[in-house]
Amino acid sequence: MTVPQGHVLVVDDDDSIREVATLALELVGGWKVSSAGSGKEALAVAREAQPDAVLLDVMMPGMDGLTTLAHLREDPATAAIPVILMTAKAATGEEPEWQGLDIAGVIAKPFDPMSLTTRVRELLDGQAAQA
Repeated sequence: MTVPQGHVLVVDDDDSIREVATLALELVGGWKVSSAGSGKEALAVAREAQPDAVLLDVMMPGMDGLTTLAHLREDPATAAIPVILMTAKAATGEEPEWQGLDIAGVIAKPFDPMSLTTRVRELLDGQAAQA
């Protein structure tokens, strides 16, 4: 039996990524998962659901992930929620634009669904150790 690990909000404009991440976190990790398809939707869901963590896509149309992160940090209701960025840019070797931001870490896309829960837990545990 899988013990629930908490509540994660998965934010990605790609339906298939949201679906894979949700299934992986629920079935493999036992997490409760909420999802949002845009930055604007993510802000509303985070405020209402108060998840334990947010998995946030960096590149989204409209409000991108970094703008969404800034809004999450500005709102007292969501400012303390750990955020893990998801991006295809993590493997390109570019200077990451998110260095120095208040995030728990970065997960490269495409990710391995079977190890997603473990990676999320490692990043959140690492952030807790730094606090």
